[in-house]
Amino acid sequence: MILSGRGVTAVLGPTNTGKTHYAIERMVAHGSGVIGLPLRLLAREVYTRLVEKVGAVNVALITGEEKIAPPKAKYSVCTVEAMPRETNAAFVAIDEVQLAGDLERGHIFTDRVLHLRGREETLLLGAGTMRPILEKLLPGIVVVERPRLSQLFYAGQKKITRLPQRTAIVAFSADEVYAIAELVRRQRGGAAVVLGALSPRTRNAQVGLYQSGDVEYLVATDAIGMGLNLDVDHVAFAQDRKFDGYQFRNLNPAEMGQIAGRAGRHLRDGTFGVTGRVDPFDDELVERIETHQFDAVKVLQWRTKNFDFSSIGNLRLSLDAAPTIQGLSRALPAIDQQALEYLSRYPEIIEVTTSPERVEKLWEACALPDYRRIAPAQHADLISTLYFDLVKRGTVNEDFMAEQVRRADRTDGEIDTLSARIAQIRTWTYVSNRPGWLADPTHWQEKTREIEDRLSDALHERLTKRFVDRRTSVLMRRLRENAMLEAEISVNGDVFVEGHHVGQLAGFRFTPAPGTEGPDQKAVQSAAQKALALEFEARAARLHASGNGDLALSSDGLVRWLGEPVARLAAGDNIMKPRVILLADDQLTGNARDHAVARVERFVNHQIATVLKPLDDISRAEDLQGLAKGLAFQLVENLGVLFRRDVAEEVKSLDQDMRASMRRYGVRFGAYHVFLPALLKPAPAELVTLLWALKNDGLGKPGYGDLIPVLAAGRTSVVTDPSFERMFYKLAGFRFLGKRAVRIDILERLADLIRPLLQWKPGQQSRPEGAYDGRRFTTTTAMLSILGATLDDMEEILKGLGYRADQVTAEEAQAFLASQSGEPAKADDAGAVDAAEAAHDDADPQDASEGEAVAEAPAAEVAVAEAPAADASAGEVAEPKPVLLWRPGGRNENQRGENRRPGNRGQGREQGGREQGERRGEGRRDNREAANRGDGERKRDGGRPDRGNRNDRNDRGERKDRPDRNDRGGKPQQGQRFEAKPPRKEKPLDPDSPFAKLAALKEQLKK
Repeated sequence: MILSGRGVTAVLGPTNTGKTHYAIERMVAHGSGVIGLPLRLLAREVYTRLVEKVGAVNVALITGEEKIAPPKAKYSVCTVEAMPRETNAAFVAIDEVQLAGDLERGHIFTDRVLHLRGREETLLLGAGTMRPILEKLLPGIVVVERPRLSQLFYAGQKKITRLPQRTAIVAFSADEVYAIAELVRRQRGGAAVVLGALSPRTRNAQVGLYQSGDVEYLVATDAIGMGLNLDVDHVAFAQDRKFDGYQFRNLNPAEMGQIAGRAGRHLRDGTFGVTGRVDPFDDELVERIETHQFDAVKVLQWRTKNFDFSSIGNLRLSLDAAPTIQGLSRALPAIDQQALEYLSRYPEIIEVTTSPERVEKLWEACALPDYRRIAPAQHADLISTLYFDLVKRGTVNEDFMAEQVRRADRTDGEIDTLSARIAQIRTWTYVSNRPGWLADPTHWQEKTREIEDRLSDALHERLTKRFVDRRTSVLMRRLRENAMLEAEISVNGDVFVEGHHVGQLAGFRFTPAPGTEGPDQKAVQSAAQKALALEFEARAARLHASGNGDLALSSDGLVRWLGEPVARLAAGDNIMKPRVILLADDQLTGNARDHAVARVERFVNHQIATVLKPLDDISRAEDLQGLAKGLAFQLVENLGVLFRRDVAEEVKSLDQDMRASMRRYGVRFGAYHVFLPALLKPAPAELVTLLWALKNDGLGKPGYGDLIPVLAAGRTSVVTDPSFERMFYKLAGFRFLGKRAVRIDILERLADLIRPLLQWKPGQQSRPEGAYDGRRFTTTTAMLSILGATLDDMEEILKGLGYRADQVTAEEAQAFLASQSGEPAKADDAGAVDAAEAAHDDADPQDASEGEAVAEAPAAEVAVAEAPAADASAGEVAEPKPVLLWRPGGRNENQRGENRRPGNRGQGREQGGREQGERRGEGRRDNREAANRGDGERKRDGGRPDRGNRNDRNDRGERKDRPDRNDRGGKPQQGQRFEAKPPRKEKPLDPDSPFAKLAALKEQLKK
């Protein structure tokens, strides 16, 4: 076994460190991914969060009992047992990897940790105790330790009846859980119940009962320790011993820390302690839990994955194989191995298991989970029945299955009866989801799921009826007994009246707690408001004196102070100066309110001026005059990006000084855009998106905020979503080009590569790679590289850019190139300088073709003629692919082919309208601007001598006649050839232009 940690990152830390949230964010940044969770309930929660981010069609949920698999799903959420053994996904994450040391399930986690890898990134999430063993087993692994977001404190021992509200009481047997819940119901009004034996739907409903505030207490087993997100302020241990499947034992400190860590949420501190008959924790244990210092995991449970299916005996021997690497321990026999041991003694099983295929089928049947928690021999009998059906019939006998399902389909009975039926129906839910086990799996999947949901709802109803008293509460009794009520507000914003939680103060808004309605509501609210009036003034003073680090502006337009929303932004007269609306109740008035508003406004202005500094600087520039000032105003109004076609006349009218002054503020004059490159980063892009959304009511529009992660991931292009608001692509630094959106700076680099290929003329000594005959070119490795594209992608890209392709055979292309004055050669340094200067001097905004798309695939091919390839399977010779010669589209090629109809030529501009120009970038001016201009404005500004006007204009600005062409493609008639352009008048060098340095470099190379 040769193991490596290259490409693997372990994110380790205690509970409440945001590890799972981080994994979700990393997964959606990749094109595909798989994440494994320890519980089906947690898998469902992560699935829901992913669906909210990327849509249901892109996410699959796969567990042993449930399968939601859209055909085009890019992301899979699984239980660890349901994760694939191998995957081609770009991203893989495994949560709670410390369970690799668990005696029951550890070998499954170990297998995934050691062998399952993402193509681009692999994350292992878990406790810090896993660091030494992971570094030992996976050399080269990168370990990132994350601190807990809040602190954990020991609160000592309390009676169950004196535990604070929002407490989770932990026990380790169903009888003890039910007894505690009954006591809490009688004394405090009720409790929710969470056990591992409950179905996920019932557990969700009970957690919802607690989360909604209908009850203030939760009685649970250690099932709450596995990443369930609960608003728990205090965890009380009512037991410290558990049965781990093999024996009763005391919990170790790491297990206690995992459970106690459920207290506190995000930045809110939590407490833990003991109750009932549990002795107080000693000081050493308390310190270890509070500081999260636990013994490192020494060994991981391991079981071979190389099974020998040649016979039952050999399979059993292979399962007994010992690990060969130090740090791994052979796992104790799991449920499936125990079942195999029983079945291998049955003569009838041995008689029919006569081939490797049947041995493998027997092992597959042994994987049936024991949801019913029955004796191993009884479980083996059920597996035996299923196995004989699979061997003799090919599928499970549906009459037998129908009878078993019918017996479970009853909702009468009490808690234990319903729990047993749920366990039984979960067995058949698993069978219905096994591939190839049933003739009609879809029917049975729907049937068993419906029954399980119905039983789960009935069990939730019984639990609520038994353990929640909705008629009375301690608070209501005390309200009736006291004329004057005492109110207080905790440091966490909890508002208490007579010690009872009545609501939450977040920022400057008070939210009453559910269940405070009724005849005593007015008295409760009056007492709470008296305390709130003083608290509001105190908070306003603290806000006014707080630093910028205490405030944050989120993408939803909310301003948060110490994590709590205090204001929201709204559109103002100036897009760069949004209005601030304070989120506060009416109790905040006068100077206190004014001070709070003024502080938030100062923060928002500082945030905009800092993150959007280039835009802020140019908006305040006093040295810009005339046309430059007007163009800068437009740039600010458009949040840093202008389509060059929209300001072509203004750009042409700028003199050298004006251009230089704008460049000093970071403005770049590109082939297709006038823009500020410094804004093409995630933070500025997120802020300008927010400012535009505020001004244009776009916070709720599809696609808001979805493109910033794409930019942050370094993607050069992305497949567009037609439902998204198109402006969001531009604000995120992308150009919307129909089916693809391309990053603006990459589009400009592509124009820089194409320009010298169209400026090269036959007969010159050095022909750049990709140049053909001076007016056509082929794609090059450099183009494919910067775009991350294949040849097939490049063809669509160039068509979207407005180029048109002429097809020639490979022989014709080779013959033409051979007839040129010299063989194709890479330009030397001086030639590269000449090409750059020629690109500058010959560029004209009116001769370019606008760019329209980029691809994402890796650059793996070059546009060269392909020799005929033999078809290995059919023995036929495939036709050689033609060579595509690309040329800029002409005036009559602006519209797509589907828009050119007989009798309608020349009407494309009017009929295509603005939609065509925006959606496909093929307006008339667009096609004239892009292909050969590049950063021509910037280069002419550098003062290079003119080398001729590409549009061949006379001194009056009129276009001179050109040679007649024999077709729309611009091919010269026989006997005609291209002539050199008349020289331009030299312009003085601009010392700020980068091309002044190019000129100097050229002269040095010539010497």
